[in-house]
Amino acid sequence: MGNEEMMSISKKRGFLYPSFEIYSGVAGFYDYGPLGGILKNNIMNLWRKYYVAREGFYEIEAPTIMPRETLKASGHVDNFTDPMTQCTECHEVYRADHIIEAAINKEVEGLPDEELTKIIEDNNIVCENCEGKLSPVRSYNLMFKTEIGVSGKQIGYMRPETAQGIFIAFKRISRFYKDKLPFGIVQLGKSYRNELSPRQGVIRLREFTQAEAEIFVDPSDKSHRYYKNIEDYELELYSQEEQLNDKKPVRLTVKDAIESNVVSSEMLVYQLVLAREFLKDLGIPNEAIRFRQHLPDEMAHYAIDCWDAEVKTDQYGWVEIIGIADRTDFDLKSHIKHSKEDLSVFKEYDTPKKVVKTTPSFNMKKFGPTFKGDSPKAKEILENTNPEVIIDSFKTNGTYKFNIGDNEYEIDDSFITFETKEEEIRGERIVPHVIEPSYGIDRIIYSTLLHSYTEDVSDEGEKRAYLKIPAIIAPIKVAILPLVNKEPLVDIAKDIEITLRENNMISSFDGSGTIGRRYARADEIGVPFAVTVDYDTIDDKKVTIRNRDTFEQKRVAIRRLPIIIKELVEGNITFEELEE
Repeated sequence: MGNEEMMSISKKRGFLYPSFEIYSGVAGFYDYGPLGGILKNNIMNLWRKYYVAREGFYEIEAPTIMPRETLKASGHVDNFTDPMTQCTECHEVYRADHIIEAAINKEVEGLPDEELTKIIEDNNIVCENCEGKLSPVRSYNLMFKTEIGVSGKQIGYMRPETAQGIFIAFKRISRFYKDKLPFGIVQLGKSYRNELSPRQGVIRLREFTQAEAEIFVDPSDKSHRYYKNIEDYELELYSQEEQLNDKKPVRLTVKDAIESNVVSSEMLVYQLVLAREFLKDLGIPNEAIRFRQHLPDEMAHYAIDCWDAEVKTDQYGWVEIIGIADRTDFDLKSHIKHSKEDLSVFKEYDTPKKVVKTTPSFNMKKFGPTFKGDSPKAKEILENTNPEVIIDSFKTNGTYKFNIGDNEYEIDDSFITFETKEEEIRGERIVPHVIEPSYGIDRIIYSTLLHSYTEDVSDEGEKRAYLKIPAIIAPIKVAILPLVNKEPLVDIAKDIEITLRENNMISSFDGSGTIGRRYARADEIGVPFAVTVDYDTIDDKKVTIRNRDTFEQKRVAIRRLPIIIKELVEGNITFEELEE
């Protein structure tokens, strides 16, 4: 696959390069160059075609700075940590589980800090830089901390994920969808994590881009309307069972995965299929993709099922690029608890139900003198207590006892009476569960470039190295090349370039060097098609289109170029189907 060769092209040709180079750089930050920026936007727009256009999920944009209380509610303030150890000699900082795994080839992610410290001591693991002694492991919060406002009294954090902005806005989003489950909302944007020791280039960044969808579903119904259409679709699944028993991943149809309970729901497995199709459009081959299920000890405490789409790399092994999880109702319930806002939706029954309901009636003349300032709290507690418990206590003991803080109270049936009647219930309020596909755009771009890197022989018999980027996401769609750098061929070529750009197709003119060299330059940066203007063009008003991947060439009229290139790029026709 050629990681070093691919990164060499990426840096040389303006895809990716380390940030702040003239100041010696800072680990965990990368620039997207002129071609990389277009490639990134093309990939994100393809993602939007899947999730916004095809799935019908609308997109929002929330702030990237969040006040402390929002991330306290989500658990990030207390729990968004990595285990850290530091060399006592040179003060180099390491993520403890990573340096342990590198030293003894053992998976230790998720172990408590004390156990990691003991493993380091027992195995005499030392600093990779100077072989100095490592400090005891401690938890380190990964969020970038900042201050909101001039006074600095309000603490904020750069968001560690885009998802929380969606959960916090749930009440308005639900209203937008008229409370009709299921519905989805997406967000694409920057997230920030102050990684301890990012040594893996684009794989582990401190500032990165996510594309996330939060799909809100009825907890009792996680079916999918298109499930029947994908039952025979095959996926490479590396389930908990295969991992724990040291077996290889297996290929299963969607139907088999659901019926054998390998994947927990139709809604979740549909997201696996969607992710697989998206990666296929990026040109990542089947054999380089698998879906790995989180093991019990790495599964988030709020998730009931979670799968990572992993891509094989020659340098870093299998790398997670997409996480797909059933987050249950954890996030919404956490924000309900901390904000005191109602983030439930009304679920209307298909047909109303008849229920017998027992409701309390309070004698407020007795409440005031007895409970004084605790009266509202006493009323709330009794309203939320099962009436049968209170009624049974009255029958058995003549009284009912309960506590408000440290105070114990005792009441009899003169304080409260109950009325039982039959009611028609049209529905109930529920807190939705969330299915979340989370895409790491930077890792996806790295994987796309890595698997597009190709070496073969050019038209002239020369070895060529180039990026076989699919046309739909290629930064430049077509190179415009005069056969020789002379008039009137140059003018014709430049007019063609202008026409294509007016039709929203990014093209590039190149008149320097031999035609073979120019083909090679275009191939190297992933341009899928090249248009050559020759002397015959002056008379027949036709040009030659060349296919980057097959070297095939066809002669077509200049006037047809905009529609031809558009159809080729969008995959509506193949090069072989192109009529001359």
